Amino acid sequence: MNFFKVLGINLLVIFIIVFAFVTTIAFVLKGYTRHGEALEVPDIRGLKIEDAIRVLESRQLRVTISDSLYFDDKPKLSVLEQNPLAKSRVKEGRMVYITINSNSAPKVSLPNLLDVSLRQAQAILATSGLKADKFIYKPDIAKDVILDVLYHNQSVQPGTKIPKGSAVDLVLGNGLNGENIDLPDLSGLTLKEAHNLLQSSSLRLGSVVYLGAVSDSTSATVSRQNPAFTDGATIQEGQSVDLFLRQ
Repeated sequence: MNFFKVLGINLLVIFIIVFAFVTTIAFVLKGYTRHGEALEVPDIRGLKIEDAIRVLESRQLRVTISDSLYFDDKPKLSVLEQNPLAKSRVKEGRMVYITINSNSAPKVSLPNLLDVSLRQAQAILATSGLKADKFIYKPDIAKDVILDVLYHNQSVQPGTKIPKGSAVDLVLGNGLNGENIDLPDLSGLTLKEAHNLLQSSSLRLGSVVYLGAVSDSTSATVSRQNPAFTDGATIQEGQSVDLFLRQ
């Protein structure tokens, strides 16, 4: 056997050994990584979270909640979005990130609606994720202007936190009709008592002036009013009354 024949046989043996080794390694790696095999991601949007987890785990996929939002027109704790998207091809064990609909509405601040028109108030509420329910009209010279905001039949101040999507009632002026009503006698009342009586009489509180030294404004009482009270005196509905208090 000459030198070149021996060399050729040796090279062939080496090639066969290397080929067998590479083929074996490739086969092992293919089995380990499942190269070329992929799973189709199911569409889990709209499912309750426990059902979505069950579906994904049955496909050998993992799941984690990445975010939560709130929509009052969608089922609570349902899947809103998913990543990867439905029908994507992924490897077994891939993590699927989901966004769910929160179980409770986030709180938002009630915007300042006082003294704005009804149309403006409705637009502001919509921007804040709130809405108007009932319209309650009271005697006031400003027609269709917001006088107060009620939530669960209670007056609420701007900045109060209420659940997003809530409905509030709007108290509006009816523009009056020029009627005259009896002027109430406010003498001897505290500011709070006088204010309540004015409101119940379809009148407004005007200027408040304290006469002399006042250490406790809550105990000060009305000493005179403008317009002044006299028997049979009347005042136009919705007008204001100025108060002068002493302690």
